[in-house]
Amino acid sequence: MGVTYKAVEWNAFKKRYDLVLLLGIVLYVVAFAASSLVLFPNITIEILLIRAVGSAALILLHLILVIGPLARIDSRWLPLLYNRRHLGVATFLLGLLHGILVLLTYHAGTDLNLLEALLITDLSPGAGEYPFQVLGLGALLILFVMAATSHDFWLANLTAPAWKAIHMGVYLAYALLLGHVLFGALQAEANPIYPILLGIGAMLVSGLHLFSGWKEAAADRTRSAGQEGWVRICAMEDLVENVPLGVAVEGERVAVLRYEGDRVSAVSGVCQHQNGPLAEGRYIKGCLTCPWHGYQYDPATGCSPEPFTEKIPTFPVRIEKGWVLVRSRPNPAGTPVEPARVGEIGGAAS
Repeated sequence: MGVTYKAVEWNAFKKRYDLVLLLGIVLYVVAFAASSLVLFPNITIEILLIRAVGSAALILLHLILVIGPLARIDSRWLPLLYNRRHLGVATFLLGLLHGILVLLTYHAGTDLNLLEALLITDLSPGAGEYPFQVLGLGALLILFVMAATSHDFWLANLTAPAWKAIHMGVYLAYALLLGHVLFGALQAEANPIYPILLGIGAMLVSGLHLFSGWKEAAADRTRSAGQEGWVRICAMEDLVENVPLGVAVEGERVAVLRYEGDRVSAVSGVCQHQNGPLAEGRYIKGCLTCPWHGYQYDPATGCSPEPFTEKIPTFPVRIEKGWVLVRSRPNPAGTPVEPARVGEIGGAAS
């Protein structure tokens, strides 16, 4: 398939990740079925499966939405972020199975085609009449688009910003699913525990996003350029070797890195793969490595090591009287820049 589009490499971590995911889904469905049969002995197998796979999809979607902010708050959550797209595909498949079971159980016996029957008879089971099934259908269509474009083939061809914009649709899908559950299944439930759990989930998702955004606000406070377009970043002693310092320069996220003893370089703080936070990565085996999915860049050139072709912008750097300065205007992606050297003055080309 060539260098750019090659088959997925199922490394040991991915295999363990997917195995845990599959086992978790199976165990949840089994536990849900067992408890439902105890609490509701007259429940039919069809209804049991509809509720089991539907609730599993909703739980997985909550997990998907909290992984991002959790990883930004505490790096120990990063392993869950590594294969998050697999969670998304699993969520879509569970949602699709839920939808198929609903169509076969409630609409297969009519003279209408299944989609027409779903739309015409789209009323909640409670006293109010809410068209809740179309909300679930809308969410499923969004999850389908996201699952279908989850491969790096689409990421490369759509470009990271466009791909990211498409996958931000997960928040719309989440809102539609909340409406689907509130106006649908919960209309027939007298037990208050279900809306309480749904509310806790929504507050957890929104609360974690707000907290992680507040935490990053300080790092995104932009630094303006002084004379000749140079921005004072920090003192040399503030740079920890092999650990990048993330700053915002004239509205751009920048990763400033001291490496190999006396070298200092600056590159874009945004990974070209999925806009990951390079400034939260590490210098590993000669490259600045993104913490999200392991994409790597030479800090002196902004280029990924061969045979990979990703490139990020570079920034000229110089050291004056123990201070690290970065030029506010970035170079085009992949432009080599001589690293500044500790003890030198003006150790970078402009």
